[in-house]
Amino acid sequence: MRENTTEVIVGGIVLAVALGFLAYTLRTAGGFSGADTYDLTASFRSVEGVTAGSDIRLAGVKIGTVSGIDLNAQTFRGDTTLSIQSDVIIPDDSAAVIASEGLLGGNFIEIVPGGSLGNFENGAEIEDTQGAVSLISLLLKFVTGEDN
Repeated sequence: MRENTTEVIVGGIVLAVALGFLAYTLRTAGGFSGADTYDLTASFRSVEGVTAGSDIRLAGVKIGTVSGIDLNAQTFRGDTTLSIQSDVIIPDDSAAVIASEGLLGGNFIEIVPGGSLGNFENGAEIEDTQGAVSLISLLLKFVTGEDN
């Protein structure tokens, strides 16, 4: 009987830890964000390294997450949906750039603010975009000395 009680207690602890990990994962992935957001779209030549759930940053501060990525069959570009915190107002001439956290870090979308007096509204498109730069192709160019 004592062994059964110990197994039940250990099982309960394992279940509680698993639920804690699930809650943490949902919170960091935006599942329980609780904050109001608005959506913008942006089309990139390459969205390499960016996935749904990737950060959107402005001045190094997380202001949202990528909520969707699709291939546009007509333009052959990666169309993204960006969910931005509603309290962050972005000028409508801003740019979206795929940036890297470093050699071993992941990619994120950086918003480079413009100087316009108008602001993006819900559903607007960021037209000024710069896709991901392949680190391997840059290293290959450096090693071979090619300018292509």
